[in-house]
Amino acid sequence: MGLFLIPTSGCAQENEIEEEESAEVFLEEYTDEFQEKFFEALKQKGIENYDRAINLFLECKRLEPNNSVLDHELAKAYLASKKMVLAQEYGIAAVKGKPDDYWVLNTLVNIVQRQGSGLDVVKDKIPYNNAKLLENLAMIYFKQENYDNALKILNGMKVTVFSKDLTSRISNSIKVREDKEKLKDTIVVEVQEENPMDSYVAIITGYLSKSDFKNAEGVSVEALEIFPAQPYFYYAYGLSLNKGKKHKEAIVILESGLDYLLDDVDLANKMYKELVDANNALGNSSKANMYLSKIKTGS
Repeated sequence: MGLFLIPTSGCAQENEIEEEESAEVFLEEYTDEFQEKFFEALKQKGIENYDRAINLFLECKRLEPNNSVLDHELAKAYLASKKMVLAQEYGIAAVKGKPDDYWVLNTLVNIVQRQGSGLDVVKDKIPYNNAKLLENLAMIYFKQENYDNALKILNGMKVTVFSKDLTSRISNSIKVREDKEKLKDTIVVEVQEENPMDSYVAIITGYLSKSDFKNAEGVSVEALEIFPAQPYFYYAYGLSLNKGKKHKEAIVILESGLDYLLDDVDLANKMYKELVDANNALGNSSKANMYLSKIKTGS
């Protein structure tokens, strides 16, 4: 439905090129003096010499007082130079002269929005009920992602192919936006609800289940720096050291972890077993038997 496609702000340079090309056609019926001043004004505006451009456009305006193209150029130049009262005055005049033109209306919308207002403040001064103007206004709001205002315009219009097409596009855009918000909220909630200690337990358990003792050792060390009173991390660290044949280090870690054991019989048995294995590996049979006797069976 290419009929309804409107260029976006990313086409600014293209607009300037089209503007100059259309200006050549527009100027064919005007005097040499007018053409010379008009092209020079466009040139000055292009290099952001807005005061000079405005003066030249005003000279053109004296030659052609009722020219809507000049009103639009003056509105844009005054907007660029932040002279908002004059920008709005010429923006209104341009819309009156060319109510069907999307870009003319877009300029006026930009002017009033830059002042913190909406088009309602000038609707009595323009042909607001013009059907094409309303279509253009709905499209402008759609491009700004101001879907509420766009729908308000569409709901007050006669149903047309355009209104149905744009309403559908707005509904799809709102759905996409809502889905993104839901996803963002879900992620935030999941992050907030996730317990960091549980995350370490899950990661370490995953490594141990795959006999990846090297990574289990590394994560256990990191976990103990943050949670130095959690016996499971001492067990995992000691187990990993044992599997790496670092039995003396394993004994030191495991015995340190025993101080933090409470009533977790299963974890205690696992720690005692690792102490038995480490001491046997080092030939400390008496100490191994001591820990073996602490293992509670039938639990």
